[in-house]
Amino acid sequence: MDIYIQKRKWKWLLLVFAFIIIGASLWYTNILVEKIAKDERKKIETWAGAVQKKASLVKYTEEFFEKIKIEERKRVELWAEATKRLIEADNTEDLTFYSEIISGNTNIPVVLADEKGNITAAKNVDFNDSIKTLSGKLKNEFTQYEPIIVTYGSKKSYLYYKDSKLFTGLHNVLNDLIKSFIQEVVVNSASVPVIITDSSKSKIIKYGNIDSLRVNDKAYINDMISVMQAQNKPIEIVLSGFGKSYVFYKDSFLLTQLKYYPYAQFFIIGLFLLIAYLLFSTARKAEQNQVWVGMAKETAHQLGTPLSSLMAWVEILKIKNLDHETIDEIEKDVHRFEVITQRFSNIGSLPILENENIVKVIYEALDYIRSRTSSKIIFSVNLPREFEYFAPLNIPLFEWVVENLCKNAIDAMDGEGRIDIAITEENHLLIIDISDTGKGIPKSKFKTVFKPGFTSKQRGWGLGLTLCKRIIEEYHRGKIFVRSSTLGKGTIFRIILGVK
Repeated sequence: MDIYIQKRKWKWLLLVFAFIIIGASLWYTNILVEKIAKDERKKIETWAGAVQKKASLVKYTEEFFEKIKIEERKRVELWAEATKRLIEADNTEDLTFYSEIISGNTNIPVVLADEKGNITAAKNVDFNDSIKTLSGKLKNEFTQYEPIIVTYGSKKSYLYYKDSKLFTGLHNVLNDLIKSFIQEVVVNSASVPVIITDSSKSKIIKYGNIDSLRVNDKAYINDMISVMQAQNKPIEIVLSGFGKSYVFYKDSFLLTQLKYYPYAQFFIIGLFLLIAYLLFSTARKAEQNQVWVGMAKETAHQLGTPLSSLMAWVEILKIKNLDHETIDEIEKDVHRFEVITQRFSNIGSLPILENENIVKVIYEALDYIRSRTSSKIIFSVNLPREFEYFAPLNIPLFEWVVENLCKNAIDAMDGEGRIDIAITEENHLLIIDISDTGKGIPKSKFKTVFKPGFTSKQRGWGLGLTLCKRIIEEYHRGKIFVRSSTLGKGTIFRIILGVK
């Protein structure tokens, strides 16, 4: 029993130690995860801040170009007014100022046309003098802005213009800047999945590190945004052309791996330990079986020689006409000795089960025990001897189980008490309850009592109940267990067998 107490203590110690290791590992991993998460948050915030500043630059540039556009419009209007004054002026008026205004326009393309679209004048344009009418592609180029109406006398002309080459070049730079800014969202978010949405958080402006084939799947994107928002608070920025926007980002793959790595690690280690335990347990059980078989065979072999001699001596005693009563008792014990030898022999091989009357077998086993037990032990069976319940049995082995349980009960009662055997049938199963009025078994020992080496006796080997379990469960395909036990009142062992 000390072995099992120590074994249990070691199991608890190892379990506590394992939990300490797991707890420490999880604690340290969580610290690492928090540090990396903070670093990622700082990087995203820094990146978002840079995006914000660049967005502000883009916005400022757009405003600057809008002002340039307004100034060019004013210059064209001024140019139109100067042209009008030149046309309406008489010979006495000084036209130098107007001429300088007209000649000063060196970069804004302008076309002056009458009401029918006939070109009357042009400056800073790329087409040749052979084109006389403002139409087709040329008209599309010069109708980006509303034309300025030039009225002189009863005539009306239209001054068309488009962006200057300088303005167009700068505007292309602005467009490239906007494109590079948006593209930078993808480049700078290479480590984590990022989605930038408008203020409604529904329209995607740009994304990075997300499956492009699923971007059009609204349900997928909504789920992704929900996951991102749950993991990290979105960063608010203002983008040119979009206004207030939100940057959603997800934990990086490395961070996600670190979060779940300990659990995967413990699962793999646990699975490995479970497989190792099952393999070692199977190997240990096989080794125990070999020891059991070897010991049983050797015991049967060792008992065979003195048994043969005793049988011969009994025959000699009969020839000498000694006390027949004494010889009969000796012959019973010799026969019992033979049965015991047969039991040990059967342990080493699969026994043959035959359909036997279990009531009769139990009564015969009790008859033998009763004749060799104190009269203070009372035996009772709930069924009469004539009753019949049949089940597949190996009689020598099953009697051994009944004897072991009864002997343990007698020892537990210190030679005085009661043993009751109840036999019932339920759902094609035979149920045998063997109860005593002994010391009882603690509930924590209900399973331990069947393990090899467990005993409450000072000189016991702790093999009786182990043999009972082996005989019932392995040879008879049944069940044996402690049904109930109360300290100081007694114990009930239950055996369940199938009915043939």
